[in-house]
Amino acid sequence: MMNFKPIGIAHSPFRNAGAPPFQSTFSQAEGYIEVFPEYEEGLSSIEGFSHLILLSYFDRAERCALTELPLSDGETLHGIFACRHYNRPNPIGISYVTLMKVNGGTLHVTGLDLLEGTPIIDIKPYVPAFDSIPHAASGWVSAQHIERIRETSIRAQQDIIKNQHYR
Repeated sequence: MMNFKPIGIAHSPFRNAGAPPFQSTFSQAEGYIEVFPEYEEGLSSIEGFSHLILLSYFDRAERCALTELPLSDGETLHGIFACRHYNRPNPIGISYVTLMKVNGGTLHVTGLDLLEGTPIIDIKPYVPAFDSIPHAASGWVSAQHIERIRETSIRAQQDIIKNQHYR
């Protein structure tokens, strides 16, 4: 059996399920990652990276499913491993954020797509040479689907972004 212990917690302006953007690439939200003191030493040299990959635990996922409707259009069921829905057998999320500042065990970031209080289980530096696959195929995810996610994400965060109430 695997056991994961959170290394920190996300602080964001998003308080309610359905409020965060569906993908971090469409988020303008500012927030911070509070890294617990026992893991702070692991942040050494992180300030040189412009972007980070956050692995999180969807602690408020509603259920475990093997098929789900996409969050933005919901017309066709897809296998859970062919979509990014949070109702998964292992509800682990991935977010790409911009690192703005490091202050001790606090990482100030933009591009958050997580609810306030979401447990962070790992942080990795984004390295373009390793993490970008320019000619990757997108499967069933069409340009129209991506545009619907972008539009939905922007609408979902408009009022929250203006006020940035995460502190």
